[in-house]
Formats: sequence, structure tokens, C-alpha cells
Amino acid sequence: MAPAQPSAQPLELTYPRPDIAVITLNRPEKLNALSYELVEGLHTALDGIAANNECRVVVLTGAGRGFCSGLDLSNPSPPEAGGGTEFPRSGMRWQERIANLTVKLHRLRQPVIAAVNGAAYGGGFALAAASDIRVAAESARFCTQFIKLGIGGCDIGVSYTLPRIIGAGPAFDLILTARAIDAAEALRLGLVTRVCDDALAEALQIAETLCGYGKFGLESTKQVLWANLDAGCLENALHVENRSQILASSGGGVAEFSAEFRHRRR
Repeated sequence: MAPAQPSAQPLELTYPRPDIAVITLNRPEKLNALSYELVEGLHTALDGIAANNECRVVVLTGAGRGFCSGLDLSNPSPPEAGGGTEFPRSGMRWQERIANLTVKLHRLRQPVIAAVNGAAYGGGFALAAASDIRVAAESARFCTQFIKLGIGGCDIGVSYTLPRIIGAGPAFDLILTARAIDAAEALRLGLVTRVCDDALAEALQIAETLCGYGKFGLESTKQVLWANLDAGCLENALHVENRSQILASSGGGVAEFSAEFRHRRR
């Protein structure tokens, strides 16, 4: 069998409809490993989506047999990533550039749905964990991997995101041991919420459902959920919820949705 040829573009951004963006990591010959070009492409795509007021939901997936196998170890410290600085400054710039992808996913107004097929290892695991919803194909495999590479097990946000998704005990287990888990165990742990034959099709169906809800309500729900994960007490969480609800009700959408709901009941 002839070896797979490198993809023309390391990332594809498509819009199956104007309000849904699909970001496809497109290095299938490398299981979509994170190269300098792919990281920069992701930053560009996320910046563009953040400024796109018509886009309401984002689906993140990988081409071919894998979601993302992590950092491309054939070139782990690309010289262009360091901005012409010497090590360790160059390494810190590259580290921060990759890690800030999770910040951008977190800050997007649009909910992000990770459609995980095949390997989600290392940085791929981190991107999935930074998403708001995760669905998995039967082929999905998850592994933090970092500690196996001779570095710390906490990288690219997993020490923050993973305990909030599955709890501290299971997160410590997965991060310290770097053991791989399949889709069934990921579902049992709560890392993913659905396992299906076609993760991308399932993610697109979820995206269509979300696009049927109020625009401000959808954005504010994501923001409130993340804000209240760090709330110090119930009262603080309620303050954020209350303000969001009143702001959402001031746009006129509540009357429209209420009328539609009453019509469906009739």
C-alpha cells in the first residue's frame, strides 16, 4: 500500500449552513498531529469564528482515522514558533501558543462540539476537553500521554478542564498513569456524553438543535455554565444566572418562543 500523501491544507473550515462552522484537522497521514502550520491554522479559524456573528455553533473534528494524536514529534520545536528567540524563551512561546488554543475554545461565544473519531491523545485530548460537548465514535480512544514523553502530566489545560468534567479522582488517574481509555469507558466516566457510529453526523445534529434556540440565550448559557464552575458559592452562581435570564428576556425572543411553544401544545 502506498503511503498516505500529505494534505494540501492542514485545516479545513467549512459551513454546512451559515450558522454552523465545522473545523476539520486535516493531516490524516499524521493522525492530525499538531504541527506549527496546523496550530496557526486553528488560531486563524477560531479568530475568524469569534468575529462571525452569523455563526452560532462550532463542530471540531479530525479527518481520516483519528481526531488528533497530539504534538507532531517529528518537529516538536519548530524554529518559526519561537519568534527568533533562544531557548527557553522560544520553547515558552511555542508552549503558550499551543495552550492558548484551549483558551480560545473556552472564550468563544459559540458552543463547541468535539466529534471524536479514533485517537484523541495529548494535545488532541486537551482540545476535546476544552470543548463544551464531546461525542465519540466507537473507534475513539483518549489518553493524556504527556507524562509518557518525559514531561509533566499536566499540559494544555487538562489539569483544569478534566477534573471539572469527570471529577478529581478519575482525572488524577488518567493524568498520572496516562492510560488510554476507549469510547465505552469515556462514556461511563462522563468524558463524552454520546457514543455513536458517526460522531460527526451526531455532532451536526446537536448543532442543528442548538441553532433552534434563542441567540443570546445560547451564548449566555455557555458563558454562565463556565463561569459558575468556578463560583465560590450558590449565591454567587445565582447572581450570574439571574442577570443572564433578565438580559435574555429583554430581547423579545421570549414572547416569540412562548407563542411557538403554546402553538405546539395546541
